[in-house]
Amino acid sequence: MNASPVALFDRLGGRPKLLELLRYFYADVRQHAEIGPIFNAHIADWPAHLEKIADFWSGVTGGPARYAGGMPMKHFPLQLEERHFQAWLGLWHRHCQARLAPAEARELIAAAETIGQRLRMMIANYQAYQAGEKRPGTM
Repeated sequence: MNASPVALFDRLGGRPKLLELLRYFYADVRQHAEIGPIFNAHIADWPAHLEKIADFWSGVTGGPARYAGGMPMKHFPLQLEERHFQAWLGLWHRHCQARLAPAEARELIAAAETIGQRLRMMIANYQAYQAGEKRPGTM
């Protein structure tokens, strides 16, 4: 009989440790020259936003699935470019590696990279649609 694997959420320390990581991470995001202005222009209530982001990451990491916010669509009108993704992911890498055990850091970084790739593709499709172009994969 195999024991079921422990979810990343639990290995991270649950919601309290996830929120701690997010608080430190987004404190740096807010001050970042490249992406800080984007976040600061669109988020008025940071404590509430961090709770919502913790809900999102909770589900991603195998914890309680509480997020129901349509994450990709919220990013469509922000005019995000590759440099913005690289800045966000760079900070994410640094914070995960500094605050988590190596295996958990790698797993959380990989999840963010996968989400980032999907989001890039969705934004590109949205922008092509807005411009009246054919979407990739359509005839």
